[in-house]
Amino acid sequence: MPISVVATGDSLLTQRLPRNDERCLKLKAILEKFDVRFTNFELLIHDFEVSPAAVSGGTWVAARPPIIQDLNWLGFNLYACATNHSLDWGHDGLLTTMQHLDHAGCIYAGIGNNMAEAGQPKYLETPEGRVALISVCSSGKDWHIAGEQRPDVKGRPGINMLRFNAVHYLPQEDIDTLQAIVGKTDVNARRLQLEGEGFAKPEEGFAIGTIRFEAGDAGSVTTCHKKDANRIAKAILEAKRQADVVLVSHHVHEFKGATKDISSDFARDFARLCIDSGAHAYLGHGPHILRGFEVYKHHPIFYSLGDFIIQNDSVERQPAEFFDIYGLDSTHTPSDGFDARSKNGTKGLAANRKVFESVMASFQVEDNGEIESVELIPITLGFNRKKSLKGRPELASQEDGERILTELAGLSEEFGTKIEIRNGRGYIRI
Repeated sequence: MPISVVATGDSLLTQRLPRNDERCLKLKAILEKFDVRFTNFELLIHDFEVSPAAVSGGTWVAARPPIIQDLNWLGFNLYACATNHSLDWGHDGLLTTMQHLDHAGCIYAGIGNNMAEAGQPKYLETPEGRVALISVCSSGKDWHIAGEQRPDVKGRPGINMLRFNAVHYLPQEDIDTLQAIVGKTDVNARRLQLEGEGFAKPEEGFAIGTIRFEAGDAGSVTTCHKKDANRIAKAILEAKRQADVVLVSHHVHEFKGATKDISSDFARDFARLCIDSGAHAYLGHGPHILRGFEVYKHHPIFYSLGDFIIQNDSVERQPAEFFDIYGLDSTHTPSDGFDARSKNGTKGLAANRKVFESVMASFQVEDNGEIESVELIPITLGFNRKKSLKGRPELASQEDGERILTELAGLSEEFGTKIEIRNGRGYIRI
């Protein structure tokens, strides 16, 4: 018998879900039809007994522990946890989140006490077989990566990170001009000192801080960090030996060009590496909007599934650093800061309709490992609803659903992916 999967994007839930909400009940009824119900857990769970980090992933995301009950009630049974918010509340916030997830009996991947834990596949047992999840993030800070355990040194709590390298190409004459301009200032003095003293490795070409330039046709290219990519590919191979279905979740904000709905070079390379290594599907998310879908070697690549729940403007508390960004002080409330950030809902994520429109992707993995088709179920997240309901998911109307799918089909054209739209649903033949 096949194993059925439904996958959603980011769940950034900070307020309780009412169990008698008809919109939630309809989604719950759909989710519970599948063996595997996946979402990206873009949350930290605690009662604010932990100290915040000095910087965050944008908002210092946090929710009270009962939030886990709501996501479990809705039907989710497999969670990816490696995100750019995983260390918003330092290592204590991460460890406390893990304790609450463990206490709730959740199966989650991507975070751990060290790299061996953060990078290992986690397994969900279904009536029809075992499903593995590997969770990866590329958009965290350098210090977010979990540390490897050594015989003589403990590992470091953190996330399973896929780092990347970026090279910006310019004609040689432009690089010469750039070097001459930079040479008139001290902007690169610190880097040159570190290189001279052996604390930094000299880069090929010309580097300004961490920004690297090389001679060539103008443009920018990103590539996967080889050590990270090899480590993750090895985990996929291990998962393939143990499970009937292997899913890889990738939280990645980075984009190509000037708009964030085009996935980056390294994300595309990594997605295909995952399939080549034995994954049945690549589940991307992070930019809070949909990105194009690709069929690669008869397997689906979802470069971004967008949002499932987005409530980042209703976190209960924020640290002093958050208020400092907007010139506010201890007399101000989180709502003051959120309103300042969005200019009362007129800019940023709060004002972007695409942030509040997405799809749930479902498919079946047959006994032979093949996937014949994907069904796309459009959802909306209350873009025009009042603030208390904004960000909460519901099934899209047929009109909205067909518009969402048409836009997604346009984003998928570059991959040659055809999305058939019927009665408000989308279908991709694999």
